[in-house]
Amino acid sequence: MDDNLSWFLYGPRDAKLQSLPVPEIKDPNDVIIKIAYVGVCGSDVHFWQHGGINKKVNPENPLVLGHEASGIIHAIGTGVTSVQVGDKVAIEPGFPCRRCKFCKSGTYNLCGNMKFAAVPPDTHGTLTKYYCAPEDFVYKIPDEIGLMEAVLMEPLSVAVHSVRLAEIAPEQTVVITGSGTVGVLCGLVATVFGAERVIMVDISREKLSFAGEFLDHETFLIKQDESIEESSARLLSTMGIADAADAVIEASGAEGPVQMGIYVLKPGGSYVQTGVGKPKAHIPILALSQKELRVRGCFRYGPGDYELALKLLGRPGIHLSSLVSSITPFEDAPQAWERTGRGEGVKNLIQVMQD
Repeated sequence: MDDNLSWFLYGPRDAKLQSLPVPEIKDPNDVIIKIAYVGVCGSDVHFWQHGGINKKVNPENPLVLGHEASGIIHAIGTGVTSVQVGDKVAIEPGFPCRRCKFCKSGTYNLCGNMKFAAVPPDTHGTLTKYYCAPEDFVYKIPDEIGLMEAVLMEPLSVAVHSVRLAEIAPEQTVVITGSGTVGVLCGLVATVFGAERVIMVDISREKLSFAGEFLDHETFLIKQDESIEESSARLLSTMGIADAADAVIEASGAEGPVQMGIYVLKPGGSYVQTGVGKPKAHIPILALSQKELRVRGCFRYGPGDYELALKLLGRPGIHLSSLVSSITPFEDAPQAWERTGRGEGVKNLIQVMQD
């Protein structure tokens, strides 16, 4: 087996390519995956720029980054039956304890003992040559789906979870604030769930242009020289939404779009906060209360989300490869973090395994 080179983060903009011990199968239900691609998301950028989000990386205990990953099964435990050596797989990168009240009640994403990839202080991520995971948290990818597309299973599962929380129903009008990878995928899933209109909102013309072309949805540009109240009113008037939106999925994490989402919803509408932003954002609490909105937070994904994402990935006409904007060699991984931090592209990948 090759050396298990991995990208360790020591602190802000301080990463080193070093070797981890090659993982060994210690549980009969574990598998070892040879990583092919790792996607870069906003949390990776936060870690690269600031050394972490809530918990910071300790320079004396560096952390391997990465959580969006695909690869090929390299070895399996004696109890594994769902995958074989050589299978292409996507990885669900969070392993719950399976014993707490949240796990037993079917909300394992809220498990307090979750071991999620690339979370301090000591749960290493997937930006490594070889990675060990439980059998039931890897998903075999059909032959017609490539390993690049398989990386998008992780953000697609976030989108599935968001849309399920919003309880999207046929003939509804849905507004999605934020047109990055997760926002675009939320638009895709909302359409599959039967939404009649999906309106993508952003401050970036470039992102809206891509979202509109990829999804064939309506788009709305937030002007930076007008207030959020003015932007909200303009959205409702220019889009001809007489009774306001049925549901909002907020996928940017920015304070302005959070406020807009509450303003454009109809009374009794559904609001889901998917984007991660400031810990203490200001929200229009009076409008939220008077409308009696149904507000949900969204944290990663839960039971059934990955399975549904895999079914969507295999549907005719759904080609997520066009979301991939760049592929950076493993040895140059920091360039992918910088590129994403500058807002370039939709989904930037790091290629770990050479073809």
